[in-house]
Amino acid sequence: MMASSVASPLCTWLVAACMSASCEKDHFLKLPSIFRCSRRLSRSARRRKVVVPQFLNAGGAGLVSSFCASGIQNWLNSCLTFEPCEEYYNSEGLASSLSCFSENAFSLFGHKAEPVTRRQRRMNRAAISGKAMAVAVKPQKDTIAKKKSLTEKRRIVVTGVGVVSSLGHDADIFYSNLLEGVSGISQIETFDCSEFPTRIAGEIKDFSADGWVAPKLCKRADKFMLYMLTAGKKALADGGITEDVMEEIDKAKCGVLIGSALGGMKVFNDAIEALRVSYKKMNPFCVPFATTNMGSAMLAMDLGWMGPNYSISTACATSNICMLNAANHIIRGEADIMLCGGSDSAIIPIGLGGFVACRALSQKNGDPTRASRPWDVDRDGFVMGEGAGVLLLEELEHAKRRDAKIYAEFLGGSFTCDAYHMIEPHPEGAGIVLCIEKALAQSGVAREDINYINAHATSTPAGDLKEFEAIMRCIGQNPELKMNSTKSMVGHLLGAAGAVEAVATVKAIQTGWIHPNINLENPDKGVCRTPVCL
Repeated sequence: MMASSVASPLCTWLVAACMSASCEKDHFLKLPSIFRCSRRLSRSARRRKVVVPQFLNAGGAGLVSSFCASGIQNWLNSCLTFEPCEEYYNSEGLASSLSCFSENAFSLFGHKAEPVTRRQRRMNRAAISGKAMAVAVKPQKDTIAKKKSLTEKRRIVVTGVGVVSSLGHDADIFYSNLLEGVSGISQIETFDCSEFPTRIAGEIKDFSADGWVAPKLCKRADKFMLYMLTAGKKALADGGITEDVMEEIDKAKCGVLIGSALGGMKVFNDAIEALRVSYKKMNPFCVPFATTNMGSAMLAMDLGWMGPNYSISTACATSNICMLNAANHIIRGEADIMLCGGSDSAIIPIGLGGFVACRALSQKNGDPTRASRPWDVDRDGFVMGEGAGVLLLEELEHAKRRDAKIYAEFLGGSFTCDAYHMIEPHPEGAGIVLCIEKALAQSGVAREDINYINAHATSTPAGDLKEFEAIMRCIGQNPELKMNSTKSMVGHLLGAAGAVEAVATVKAIQTGWIHPNINLENPDKGVCRTPVCL
């Protein structure tokens, strides 16, 4: 599971322009004509003359926009949707907002028979003379209810997965290795790290983008981008998005939201080294290929997908938030298909050195496969990993129409903040507990129905225990609960961690088998010795 933020309803409308906006292309509000009355009319004639604005109304929905002397200006750029709460309909706010209109003024809601005051007459004269004036429009409850019901019916399913990892670049091979308890942790070989206290990582040894990425791009792009492009296209292939299907789907409703925690560190580092010689030696692609969003952009350009496209960079939570936001785009009807996930490749001197400086990495160099040991009393830090994971999310009815295979259904989720420390977890696990509670509430899942958790569990002394305690507080009462950590075999993939672990979770649902948690030989005193931790 991954939830929606809740915005409090606006119960008091201080502005008279109150409406539910429906931004359909043929619906316009033509207001400037109300300001074009001749000033040469007598005062009595001006009071008698009524100019009704041309107001196109579809089902009671309207559109309001800013305007100036020349008429409506750039209304598309300032279109806002407002949905009044139930309290507004039961209040007298609407009636009071109409008090500025006289008995001769136009009314959209029927004749108002109250006596006209001197102040109201002045306001009417101001409106006729061309001065700006507020317009009150009654929102249609039917339109609002209809829109909400349509949104609530959109269900999301996973129809494809793609992965690039130290345990394989095919989802089936990747999960088969996980089930066998194979470790992808080994000695670092891409550069000389003999002077570093940590010399191990979940390094990818045999990656090739041939057949997935153009050769010219392979030479220029950072590995994080190549991993992302490859995993994304493999997710499409796994989901049955063939060339024939691509011709039939609405590409304006297909998006890409794949993030990265660190982006193109290698490309950027190489540019800095080149700059030491001369700026003329720098790679002209160093800046765009270092940015975290460029992988999503390149994938969308390759596919011709014109829906939502951006990236999110929130450290270890990058992939989870990308997947949640992608789901929200589908829920809101902004997309029917979304490729989402994360990618990172930071096993280079500056990446390794930075985490060494933080004292965050394991130094069990003598036995790499046993270095990542979540919840074990002998854990001494996490092991860096690299790779990418991508899910193909799709609206249920859209998937059924093309007869797609469905791995799992996305029910909901949440994101919160500890608001405590840059690295250390909250001592009471407050942020984790809040996130779990909100995710359960948003998805409508009872805590006793949760029977498997793929935990974050990075193999750090503080983080593992605090996360475990928070999970147990929320849903540990279920005797059927199982929990493991994919990081025990692939290490911590940083911004790609959540997506690669989501692939593992989807494969667990598909196969009915849960992979073991290797190296858990002496559980921490705060961790129970039960099937909860496999």
